[in-house]
Amino acid sequence: MIEELHKLQNGTDIRGIAIENPEKKVNLTTVEVKAIAGGFVKWLKDKKNIKKEKIKIAVGMDSRLSGPEIKEVILNELVNLGCSVYDCGLCTTPAMFMTTVLEDYKCDGSIMITASHLPYYHNGLKFFTENGGCEKENIKYILDSAVEKDFKYPSYKGEISKVDFIDTYSSLLVEKIRKGINSNENYEMPLSKFKIIVDAGNGAGGFFASKVLKKLGAEVEGSQFINPDGRFPNHIPNPEAKEAMDSIRKAVLENKADLGIVFDADVDRAAIVDAGGMEINRNSLIALISSIILEEHPGSTIVTDSVTSNGLSEFIENLGGKHHRFKRGYRNVINEGIRLNEQGEKCYLAIETSGHAALKENYFLDDGAYLISKILVKMAKLHKQGKSIEDLIKSLKISPESLEFRFNILNSNFKDYGYKILDDLKNYVEKINGWNEAPNNYEGVRVNCNKLNGDGWFLLRISLHEPVLCLNIESDSKDGIKVIMDNLKNFLINYNELNISSFK
Repeated sequence: MIEELHKLQNGTDIRGIAIENPEKKVNLTTVEVKAIAGGFVKWLKDKKNIKKEKIKIAVGMDSRLSGPEIKEVILNELVNLGCSVYDCGLCTTPAMFMTTVLEDYKCDGSIMITASHLPYYHNGLKFFTENGGCEKENIKYILDSAVEKDFKYPSYKGEISKVDFIDTYSSLLVEKIRKGINSNENYEMPLSKFKIIVDAGNGAGGFFASKVLKKLGAEVEGSQFINPDGRFPNHIPNPEAKEAMDSIRKAVLENKADLGIVFDADVDRAAIVDAGGMEINRNSLIALISSIILEEHPGSTIVTDSVTSNGLSEFIENLGGKHHRFKRGYRNVINEGIRLNEQGEKCYLAIETSGHAALKENYFLDDGAYLISKILVKMAKLHKQGKSIEDLIKSLKISPESLEFRFNILNSNFKDYGYKILDDLKNYVEKINGWNEAPNNYEGVRVNCNKLNGDGWFLLRISLHEPVLCLNIESDSKDGIKVIMDNLKNFLINYNELNISSFK
């Protein structure tokens, strides 16, 4: 199966099927994992130009059932390749990056075994150095080396050190929150007046309740699904999923909590629910953290992905910020924020609607736990003023109607076919009264619709990894989406190799 390795590349990650199941065939076995580990070591030596005898690498995993076996294979192969290895056990993706920058570790690279929120039978790998996650071209080099088995085994072996790195990482968050709140009354336990519930979805995020919130004095009774279970038996660990948000919302209301926190499986994403049960994710989460960042860094550019709302743009601009919409994909968003800073444009936040939030102050690392820590500091400060976090986003306009559609492209050359549809759509839009293509758009075709012709916007774009056209629509009027859909249907029915049956 080695020749199939390149099919495991998923943008900047490696993902595959690791457990036999009725849905899909296994394509990520110990054979592929062993070769990929060797490819990573070769990449570190060749491309990162690390010439020392023993390269230092940290390895961690989320709660997936296949994680322990994959980790064991990676550890053994790294040792055979002469590496000094930290076995971090159950960990989070952001924590694994931190092994490369913390003074006591300073690893040359790190590997996180995770497939984020995907079903239990998936697994995958993410790679980091002190410069951040590997880019697409880096992953390709790693896989090329793995296919060719282009690496040498030295005469000596490396060694493995077991560390509870999540303890180290938790202590960093605890100190950040203490210093941020800086309470004269109770410095050690500044969250002692709050009841905060964590829903880890049986992923790796349960530590946040016991190792962070409890140490800060918060009451965490009512926290749920915090024990790791790679079957994810209660709900999908995904802050975008309705079932996950419904679950934490119910828990907050039943336990009369001040805040509910939900993480994805590897804790690079998060969302919250306030005391009244209001869900704060997607556009509202972006608005919340934007308000905090813009207070600290007035005039900052906020980079988001392409599917964010017009109401969010207005919110950011009213706070004196600049909203820069970019392409879908968390790495695209983060890299755009980094690029803007390099060009002299101040950008302190890059965040995707999925919950990947990267702050300049934190290495532009998408870290759900760090995001929540930032929000907790603000919540505690607002509490002293008799306010709550929802006060920060009261002016955010939320469209009463929003829908998302996925249309399968049946043409074998799906990218060319999809781009042809997008080009034709630009011409079609010019013929519809009250429709105007949005300026400064970096992905797909985004169109603003006036009050008489849909009162909102839509975006049609090609999926990053699948033969699919994605359509997002929002309207500020009742039945506005129907107006937009009717006009779009008249256009899309002309394409025989596009399945628009979901429009029904």
